[in-house]
Amino acid sequence: MIHASLSPQISRRRILGAAALVLPVAVLGGCATPLGSYGVEEGVRRLLTLSSQRAFDRLLRPGGFYDDQLTRLTLPETAGQNNVLAAVLRTNAVRGRIAMALNDIAVDAADRATPIVLDSIRGLTLADAVAVLRGGPTAATDLLAQSARGAVIEAMFPEFSNGLRSDATEILSAIVTAQTGIDYTAIARSAADQAGNAIFRAIGREEAAIRADPRRTGDPVLTALLLGTRG
Repeated sequence: MIHASLSPQISRRRILGAAALVLPVAVLGGCATPLGSYGVEEGVRRLLTLSSQRAFDRLLRPGGFYDDQLTRLTLPETAGQNNVLAAVLRTNAVRGRIAMALNDIAVDAADRATPIVLDSIRGLTLADAVAVLRGGPTAATDLLAQSARGAVIEAMFPEFSNGLRSDATEILSAIVTAQTGIDYTAIARSAADQAGNAIFRAIGREEAAIRADPRRTGDPVLTALLLGTRG
């Protein structure tokens, strides 16, 4: 499989990216209880930070997108402009190989998205943080996606655009001699859009798991806030 040959640098970036997402857990002055001066806005940000850390920890591994049906990217149906190429792209073998390439590129693309997500969490406007904490299993992620989805997709697009021109061309050149008619921009745009949605689905899954059992986080502040806002 294509993703089996990814560089070990991916793992190093994964560790650095995950570490960057961890908010400082400094004890504020005057904390008399596990909540102390932490408010519900801090709780939402901690929830999103931990959810994002766990999601990216999965996604930035080799095969992180492809091996998970929740996040796997697929090749768009209309990827070729000439009849021969379109027919080739409809075969399962070729579609499967290019899908693997797309999902491998997504790992590098997601690495670009990590700081975007972090900045968005820090700058998130929380008009009613209590409502977010009391909301559904992915309420915080849904709010984050509304704020950051566009920027995440734009950050990942260049990685897909550049990666496709090497990986997809190499795959197709072994099958057809005419390589014209490939709409790389359309494929890259579709892949970036799919990857952006996949990232927020992955974050939402982690948020739901944390909400279901906040004590397992080992974070007394987050645990107290989540349990305290259950109505």
